[in-house]
Amino acid sequence: MKTEKQYFDEAISLADYMDRMETHKENSFSIYEKFDVPQDDAFIEIAKQEKPNILVITEDWCGDAMMNNPILRRIAEAADLDVRAVYRDEDTDLIDRHLTNGGRSIPIYLLLDNEGEVLAKWGPRAASIQEDVMERRKALPAKEAPDFDEKQRAFISELMKEYTTQPELWLTVYEDIRKTFMPALQQTK
Repeated sequence: MKTEKQYFDEAISLADYMDRMETHKENSFSIYEKFDVPQDDAFIEIAKQEKPNILVITEDWCGDAMMNNPILRRIAEAADLDVRAVYRDEDTDLIDRHLTNGGRSIPIYLLLDNEGEVLAKWGPRAASIQEDVMERRKALPAKEAPDFDEKQRAFISELMKEYTTQPELWLTVYEDIRKTFMPALQQTK
């Protein structure tokens, strides 16, 4: 069984991953071009000092990845970090070690030390965004209902529009990643 470090060593850079995207590429790059990392942030400074690696488990069809990956890429650029991506569906062994509530939800970001040990895990959504999505999902009809597929598509479409047009969501993602990774980086000092 491969270690997280082996997956990281074999992975492609997050920039290469985004360049290779086939689904959501335009939206993902739109977010990337518009999002700036907050200035004077202690998180970026400690990340620059500690130089962790970040392994991303993702797929380009995923709407959450579409929004979150460009924000992580901006963090990586600001802190000069090596962030690499693996495709969840190519080898499910890795995602099966990092399930979210029993599911293969993505993206998952693994903060790794120099030896490849997992210091922290983030994903697939910022906590407050997850709460909002789950609350809104309650309005969907049962999966067996004849209009479920139509309502589900409309829900996802609305979510994708919000993800690509609301900068406050991008800042929420940034702050949630920061909140998860900062304590792990502080412990390595």
